[in-house]
Amino acid sequence: MAIDILKMRNIGISAHIDSGKTTLSERILFYCQKIHAIHEVKGKDGAGATMDSMDLERERGITIQSAATNVQWKDYDINLIDTPGHVDFTIEVERSLRVLDGAVLVLCAVAGVQSQSITVDRQLKRYHVPRLAFINKCDRTGANPFRVKAQLAEKLGLNPVFLTLPIGLEDKLEGVVDLIDMKAIYFDGDNGEDMRYAEIPAHLVANAEKYREELIESASMFDDELMEAALEGNATNEQIIEAVRKGCVAEALVPVFVGSAYKNKAVQVLLDGVVRYLPNPTEVRNIALDLDNDEAEVVLKADPAEKAVALGFKLEDGQYGQLTYVRIYQGEIKKGTELYNTRSRKKFKVGRLVRMHANNMEDINEGFNGDIVALFGVECASGDTFCDPSLNYAMTSMYVPEPVISLSIEPKDKKSSDQLGKALNRFTKEDPTFRTYVDPESNQTIIQGMGELHLEVYIERMKREYKCEVDTGMPQVAYREAITQRADFNYTHKKQTGGSGQYGKVAGWIEPNAESNYEFVDSIKGGSIPKEFITSCDKGFKESIKKGSLIGFPIVNTKVTINDGGSHAVDSSDIAFQLASIGAFREAYEKAKPVILEPIMKVEIEGPTEFQGNFFASVNQRRGLISSSSEDGHFCKVEAEVPLSEMFGFSTVIRSLSQGKAEFTMEFLKYGKVPTNVSEQLRKDYLEKRRLEHAK
Repeated sequence: MAIDILKMRNIGISAHIDSGKTTLSERILFYCQKIHAIHEVKGKDGAGATMDSMDLERERGITIQSAATNVQWKDYDINLIDTPGHVDFTIEVERSLRVLDGAVLVLCAVAGVQSQSITVDRQLKRYHVPRLAFINKCDRTGANPFRVKAQLAEKLGLNPVFLTLPIGLEDKLEGVVDLIDMKAIYFDGDNGEDMRYAEIPAHLVANAEKYREELIESASMFDDELMEAALEGNATNEQIIEAVRKGCVAEALVPVFVGSAYKNKAVQVLLDGVVRYLPNPTEVRNIALDLDNDEAEVVLKADPAEKAVALGFKLEDGQYGQLTYVRIYQGEIKKGTELYNTRSRKKFKVGRLVRMHANNMEDINEGFNGDIVALFGVECASGDTFCDPSLNYAMTSMYVPEPVISLSIEPKDKKSSDQLGKALNRFTKEDPTFRTYVDPESNQTIIQGMGELHLEVYIERMKREYKCEVDTGMPQVAYREAITQRADFNYTHKKQTGGSGQYGKVAGWIEPNAESNYEFVDSIKGGSIPKEFITSCDKGFKESIKKGSLIGFPIVNTKVTINDGGSHAVDSSDIAFQLASIGAFREAYEKAKPVILEPIMKVEIEGPTEFQGNFFASVNQRRGLISSSSEDGHFCKVEAEVPLSEMFGFSTVIRSLSQGKAEFTMEFLKYGKVPTNVSEQLRKDYLEKRRLEHAK
C-alpha cells in the first residue's frame, strides 16, 4: 500500500538533557496507538521508556542512541526519531537531523533555553530544519513558559509565536487554550486521552485575545491574503493555519506549544501541530552532487516515478548482521532491486527491508519515497549514498566533530583480548566520533570520544555486550604543537652507500598560519628542484607535522614555503627529497619557538544560586576563565572556558559542591596556549616516558 507523500512527516525530537524528549516520545507512541501502556524513563516497573531500548539507557535514565519508529496520527504517517540530549552523543543528533524534514524542539518550562538547546538549534540551522517548540514541564514548580518564549527570541534569534497558552501553571495546570479555535482544551481519562473542549475561562480571555492578535500579526507577514483579512477584521482559521505553515516551512516562524508530557497534557495538540505546520518531503529542497558531471548540483524530486536515491545515515551492527538506516529522497526501494553505492562503487541487491520501532522491526516489501526504513546486510559506511545503478549521485554527508578526549584501554585476559577487536570494530563503524588507534610508541590501544560519559558508555557496553573486561588508563588529552614565529631552513640530505646514493636539498621557511592546519607553497623558480620532486617535498613536510618534538603531538597551523633547493642527476629520488624535507622541518622547528596548545572547553554549569560561589572557586582552581554568569530566581548559570586537562572527574566534584543539585555540560571551543609552568611539566613527563621506553 503506497503512502500519500503529502501526508508524511519525518520529525525528530531534540532538546537539552532532561527536558523530557523521551517522555514526550512515549506519549506520542501511546496516543498514536503504537503502544498500549505508558512506561516512564525511570519507571518503577523497570520496563523503561519504549524508545530507550538499551539496558544502559534504562538504568541511567538517559538516551544514548537515537531511536526511530513509525506512527499514524489521524490519517498522517509520521517517522519519529528520538535523539539524545547529552553533548557526548552529539553525532546521534547530527545524523538524525541530516535526514529529517522537521523537528520538535523541547524546552523545560523552568530551565528554559539551556546550553544543549543552543547546540541543537545550531544543528537545526545547519541542516535547515523547520521546527516547532514544545515548552514541556509546565506542571513543575517555577514553570514560566512566557519567559521561555522570550528566551527563544533573545538567545536563539528565532521568531516564536504561541499557538497554545497554559490554563494554570505548576500544580494547577489543567489544560491549554487553543489560540486558533479560541477554545479551552482539557485532558480527561486515566492517561489524558479524552480531549474535552470548553469555553476559555473568563480570567484568561483578555490574555488569549492579546496573544491571538500577536499570532495573526506575525503570521500575516507570510501571507498577503491573511494580512488583508486581518486588516478588515475577518481572518479565518484556515488562513491563519496556512500562513503559520508557510512561515514555519520557510524557517522564519516557530509555532510554540505548551503542556506537560509527564502529566499527559497537550501532547495531542502538539501532534496536530506537527501534521499542520511541519513540511512534507515534497516541501524540502534536497540536493545531490552528480559525480559524472563535475559534481554539478542536482535537485532531487520527491517523486516515486523517479530513479531511486537514498542516504544511509546510521549503522547498527547487531546479532543478525549490519542494519543500515536509510532515508529515501527520490524514487522507491523494493525488495530484490539493485542499488549502487557511490562511495565504494559496488552494486548490491536489496535483501531484507524493515521498518523500525525502537529495537523491534517489521518486515516490509518496499520503502516509499520520502520514507525512513532500514536495510539488512548491506556492506557500507555511515553517510553512504545509494542510488539506481544508472545514476552516480552523492549526497553531502553530515558534520562530524573531532574527538576531544582519549583513554588507554587494555584487555584483562586472553578472552577479553579476542573480543576487544570485535567491539572496537563495531563501535567505530557505528559512531564516527568514537575512534581508536594503537599508539606506535607505547603500543597501547587508545580510544577517543566526545567526553567522559561517551567513553564510559562504550566501556560498559564492551563488558555487557562482548563480555570484554578492560583496564583503563588515565585519559589522554589531544594536545597540539604550533610554531609562533617564522624560521628559515636550508637543508641538504646526502647519503652515499656505494652505487647510487641519495641527494636532495631544500631551502625556504616555515611560519604560523591561522587559516589552516597545514599549507604548502611552491615558490621554486628556475627548476632548482625538478617538478616531479615537489610532491615528495610536500609528503616529507606532511610527515613532519604528524609528531612534534616537544611532547610528541601533531603540529598545527603551519605554512611551509620552499623557494630554492638542489638536485643530482643520478642520486635524487622521491625518498631523498622526502628525507630532506623532514630534516629541513626539524632544523627550522626549534628556531620557530614552538609552543604546546591544549583543547579549551566551553563549560556551562547550572544549579541553585546558593552554590554560585562554589562554582566560581572550582572553575578558578582549574585554570578556567568565567565568561558570564546569570541568575534567574533560585537558579544560576555560569559559563566558563576551561582546559580539558583540568576537567577530568569534574562531574563528581560538581555533585559534591552542590549536594547533587547542579549539572554541567561541556563542548570543545578552541585550542589555547598552555601556560609555561604546565608546558614545562608536560615536557618533563614526555622526556621521562621516552627514557623509560628506551630503557626497556
